[in-house]
Amino acid sequence: MSFQDETVVVCGAGGFIGGHLVQHLLANGVAHVRAVDIKPLADWYQIAPTAENLSLDLQHLEACQQAAEGATQVFQLAADMGGMGFIENNKALCMLSVLPNTHMLLAARQYGVKRFFYSSSACVYNGEKQTDANVTPLKESDAYPALPEDGYGWEKLFSERMCRHFEEDFGITTRVARYHNVYGPHGTWDGGREKAPAAIIRKVLQAKLSGDCRIEIWGDGHQTRSFTYIDDCVRGTLAIMDSDIAEPINLGSSELVTINGLVDIVEEIAGIKLQRTYNLTAPKGVNGRNSDNTMILSRLGWEPSTRLRDGMKKTYDWIEQQILTGAKGK
Repeated sequence: MSFQDETVVVCGAGGFIGGHLVQHLLANGVAHVRAVDIKPLADWYQIAPTAENLSLDLQHLEACQQAAEGATQVFQLAADMGGMGFIENNKALCMLSVLPNTHMLLAARQYGVKRFFYSSSACVYNGEKQTDANVTPLKESDAYPALPEDGYGWEKLFSERMCRHFEEDFGITTRVARYHNVYGPHGTWDGGREKAPAAIIRKVLQAKLSGDCRIEIWGDGHQTRSFTYIDDCVRGTLAIMDSDIAEPINLGSSELVTINGLVDIVEEIAGIKLQRTYNLTAPKGVNGRNSDNTMILSRLGWEPSTRLRDGMKKTYDWIEQQILTGAKGK
């Protein structure tokens, strides 16, 4: 990293990816990390005692100014979001994430921030290119003509464009990564905001512990996805931030799996077989989505190093510990 002696701000530091990013920055010698999240500190997934930890509502410009003052690098990961069950039923809340994005860009301009990273999503991609489970991996150009996920995807696409125009008009170097289904320990696993890997692990563990060997799967189980382990995501995020890549770029795994296949993996880890029922009315998202990693591999030499089965085992072990100790899923 080229900014070890500078003040680095991580917005959304109390969340899943943000918490891991803060830990990684500190472990790799960044002198001053300012960790910011709307949640009270007690509700953060991870707290780094050596960071400057601030509980601020970044929907407000004044809070963003406090976060950005004196900083040279900003990682903007703060957003009101969750898994498919959340984003399909909370479109307005997802759209309101435009406020912290806008206000952090304004504050970054005001205080002369050198580089601004924005965490976008694969949900920006045109839905008509994701109707078949036998997917063609999504290239960066497939975001246009625009037909993103309603609510969440539109907000992400709009904020990508805002980053582009702040760079063009005001000279702030902006970097944008399109995350593809990031998973791992120290994240949401219950309560309605969890994503498919954590939700399936929780359901399998609950079935195993209760002896009720059944599981409900959202959709028909044939929908396909790729899932990115958190360590690979953090490593890719830092590579993109430090790069000369001005356009949005995919950050994801290309290891494609069906939801049924994901359940197979977790059953094998748990040593159990479950009776499956399929809820065809539940939110399930697009039929197929996979990441085309041609650009990030050719430009940065980055590719995921964690196999899906290995990452799911680490996540399974962590969620099992949370359940057995009576922790809440946040």
